[in-house]
Amino acid sequence: MLRNQDQILSKIANNDGHGENSAFFDGCKAYDSDPYHPTLNPNGVIQMGLAENQAVARFMEKVRGNRVRFDPDRIVMSGGATGAQETLAFCLADPSDALLTNIFLACRNDRDLTWRTGIELIPVVCDSSNDFKMTRDALENAYKKAQESNTKVKGLLLNNPSNPLGTVLDRESLSMAINLINDKNIHLICDEIYSATVFDEPGFISIAEILQESPDSNPELIHIVYSLSKDLGFTGFRVGILYSYNDDVVACARKMSSFGLVSTQTQLLVASMLSDEEFMQKFLADSAARLCARRGALCQGLA
Repeated sequence: MLRNQDQILSKIANNDGHGENSAFFDGCKAYDSDPYHPTLNPNGVIQMGLAENQAVARFMEKVRGNRVRFDPDRIVMSGGATGAQETLAFCLADPSDALLTNIFLACRNDRDLTWRTGIELIPVVCDSSNDFKMTRDALENAYKKAQESNTKVKGLLLNNPSNPLGTVLDRESLSMAINLINDKNIHLICDEIYSATVFDEPGFISIAEILQESPDSNPELIHIVYSLSKDLGFTGFRVGILYSYNDDVVACARKMSSFGLVSTQTQLLVASMLSDEEFMQKFLADSAARLCARRGALCQGLA
């Protein structure tokens, strides 16, 4: 699909200020051009760093019911979901550009996404009569008002499952979001950090699943933010995940990831834990059961 990345990505993503064309980074690039193999290339360069993307990709698939597949090469690790979201904001938008989002997320993410990037969050009006879903009309109205104020909208930010509402987006809402961003040629960032906390119907549907069913949509506009903090109670280890279907965003995010690296020790621990399928299956089942019981106790107490 033809596209103009200069227009849909930020100036940071399109410039060469990252400095990786210097001699300092030549050693890092040597592995890519001459990787070691015990029999095919015994004199090649050995990669001593740990990037446990394979284990993370398989875990993300498991959480989503194995209905989608994730490419480990499209995963960028970050210091928590906050770091992943900010990295995406730097890649996609310039200062004074804006993202559309619901009013609850605009309040919760205001500092995380706007402070250092200089972008704006434009709240979309939601109503309790339909469980605070963002409708196409509400999104169009917010987009139109932004244009009238000469604000460039670069994307739509969704949170699914929702914090603080505790709701999940249905297939219709997710399809509407993909149709909108394709029509406007803007990005869709889907924050899915609560994917495995859904313990009741309706179940969680990932934007990746909807994209898989939408052959006419542009995957280069879709980006997912994930984390192990919520689903695994792994908050203090600061493991955030950025997954993008856009090659240029992945490349830029990798360059920026050096400002918020996940430690080698943490990566090793994560890979070991996520690779233990028996443990992970029991952990997720126990977690869902406990969340359900605690919700019941809370609702009973409030009643």
